[in-house]
Amino acid sequence: DRYPLPLVTSPVPPPALDRQAILADGGLTGVELCRAYSDHVDRWLHELFVGPLGSPEGVALVAVGGYGRAELSPQSDIDLVLCHDGRRDGLEIGAIAEKLWYPIWDEGLKLGHAVRTVKEAIDLASGDLDTATSLLSARPVAGDASLCDDLTARASALWRKRSKRFLGELSARVQARHEKAGEVAFLLEPDLKEGRGGLRDVHNIWWAEGAERVMLEEDDAGLARAYELLLAVRVELHRQTGRPGDRLALQEQDAVAGRLGYPDADALMAAVASSARFIAWISDDVWDRIDSSLRAPRLSMVRRDKPQGEGVVLREGRAALTAAADPATDPLLVLRAATAAAEAGSLIERRSLSRLAEEAAPLPDPWPAEARELFARLLLAGPDAIRVIEALDQNGLFVGLIPEWAPVRSKPQRNAYHRFTVDRHLVETAVEASQLTARVDRPDLLVVGALLHDIGKGYPGDHTVVGIDHIARIGARMGYPPDDVAVLCDLCTFHLLLPDVATRRDLSDDDTITSVAEAVGTPRLLHLLGALTEADSLATSTAAWGPWKAELVAELVDRVDRTLTGGPMDDLPTDEFPTAEHLALLAAGELVVEGRDQMLTVVAPDRSGLLSRVAGVLALHGLDVLSANGHSDDSGMALEVLRVESSFGPVITWDRVLADLRRALEGRLALTARLAHRVKTYGRVNPVAVPRTLTTGVRFDNDASSTRTVIEVHAADAIGLLFRITAALAEMDLDIRSAKVQTLGHEVIDTFYVCSAGGEKVVDPDDLAEIERAIMHALGDVG
Repeated sequence: DRYPLPLVTSPVPPPALDRQAILADGGLTGVELCRAYSDHVDRWLHELFVGPLGSPEGVALVAVGGYGRAELSPQSDIDLVLCHDGRRDGLEIGAIAEKLWYPIWDEGLKLGHAVRTVKEAIDLASGDLDTATSLLSARPVAGDASLCDDLTARASALWRKRSKRFLGELSARVQARHEKAGEVAFLLEPDLKEGRGGLRDVHNIWWAEGAERVMLEEDDAGLARAYELLLAVRVELHRQTGRPGDRLALQEQDAVAGRLGYPDADALMAAVASSARFIAWISDDVWDRIDSSLRAPRLSMVRRDKPQGEGVVLREGRAALTAAADPATDPLLVLRAATAAAEAGSLIERRSLSRLAEEAAPLPDPWPAEARELFARLLLAGPDAIRVIEALDQNGLFVGLIPEWAPVRSKPQRNAYHRFTVDRHLVETAVEASQLTARVDRPDLLVVGALLHDIGKGYPGDHTVVGIDHIARIGARMGYPPDDVAVLCDLCTFHLLLPDVATRRDLSDDDTITSVAEAVGTPRLLHLLGALTEADSLATSTAAWGPWKAELVAELVDRVDRTLTGGPMDDLPTDEFPTAEHLALLAAGELVVEGRDQMLTVVAPDRSGLLSRVAGVLALHGLDVLSANGHSDDSGMALEVLRVESSFGPVITWDRVLADLRRALEGRLALTARLAHRVKTYGRVNPVAVPRTLTTGVRFDNDASSTRTVIEVHAADAIGLLFRITAALAEMDLDIRSAKVQTLGHEVIDTFYVCSAGGEKVVDPDDLAEIERAIMHALGDVG
């Protein structure tokens, strides 16, 4: 009963794929290109099957996964199953597979392949979610179509039969994937496939629909449009880079925008954000309802509606409007429903959300006290508020509450320091602030101020100046009294004051503390700003808040608070420099090079450029300087104490660093040459990825300190940057008394407290101009 082996044995070469013509066709984009490319691969594989193989009977070549959906992007895998009826032995099937697989590999394509009977495929799918989902899109490419029909029918039946288990696994994967890949709509460099709101979320919805209808009919068209946009971006990303991958990196966005006809990357990313937001909103709704059905109680345990204020109940875990609720006459229903949902860790029921979007009346101007209380409670609900605010925003309801919100919706922040779009950054800041309310006496002002502090970024001009004007109007509209509105405006005015001063100024200098105390004026505003600083930093990026910055901000707030309240200063931790131990080391007159934890102490003969040599060695070993203090006396010795961190991890291996440092101090290490080699080997950050708003420059401040000139240097981060700047300062015969270094994404802000060789401030305009010339020349040589 066995079929004869039908393989063609004549040395006929397999046909060539020749896919470049399709992939290079600029008229084909998105879905059209994917389908054209998939059709082209179909025809080629069919030729392989019926040509050199002689169209073997009882065998089918089946496309699965993305290829099964006819969605081949330029760098997609080719996922295939060689399905057979089991009537051939393994050698024959293996020979057929080789005739198919090797030409695919020879074309340089990545192949996902399997050889199975229908029963084997279904048996595997019954216990493996990936196999089960891939078979949901199975379609025949060549051979016995009845085998593929049998496979798809049985795969669909299996999916429906075991849907509860499969959907439970899918739901868990959705959450894990989102936590790992992050947001598509709000991240600077989103993962178009795996991120929340990405292509994979749509696949998951389609798979869920294989078991039962899970979407509302009105969502179908919008989901298809959003999906096609992201697919088009993915196609052009593959074309642009020539390699697989789904993360839309900053340096690729302009080119992808041009290929798709957008005027610039900002317009592209706004479109990506809009589509991803819709997908994420639909996905959240779908999986929330699926999860609810999966954990449904027994029929005997009937859930009752739980009242949540006038017109709102919790129904099966979701906030819903009652039948008697009238959004047209009760403008507070939006806030009641949103607050109830957020505080329950849930969402607003979709039909209720649609009613609110269609019928809700605007809030009166000014808002009543209940509206202010509900809005603050919504923000104070913490992380659970994010999905609720997103649902309101998706339906035009959040802009209804704050019309000034519209220009910041989906607005990218084109730098690697900020990970979120402006609107999501503001929501994340409010959420982070909600966790810090124990530090302040007005939690409502903290979270509202956090939500609005960057609202000016949606408008032309300086975002702080513009933001103050908008916040004054918003605060008054919300019904806050003038004093509270003034606090909200001050939170915007001074939201960068504490982090800037803490990381760029000498906190042991009384002038620094006095200037901050005069600016903030009251302990209330100071502590609100302290909490806002932490919340804003945490919402910005993981690099924006760490132990060093937290320690500095806390010290600044403590010192300023005592100044404002007349509190005692004698119990403050002293930053006395040099300490008695340091003075003893100087008096000994011997070379000291000591590294412990994050601190480096150097005592060496006083010479011009000492700090520059130390900074150069640290750069050679991948160590970043956070702060530095220097001191010299009449003994001819100098002291440098630096706080550093490693680019390679929390533990610093000091032995090799200290050995090279001793050689450098003794003039036995070619620092300039070695750093040039390191730059050549490791390079600097990709210049395309450097923020377009980055400004390189030098700023002088002779008012911040009564005894020192403060120099701020703004530049792109690069290997050996501090070495070059300090060398330039040494060339100008300046004594660096202390330094602080702050890295903001790709930008570095180095601050130096300096004095002349005679120990005085530098005030002569000609001297300052020459210092600037020397520093700018050093910056031009970097990298």
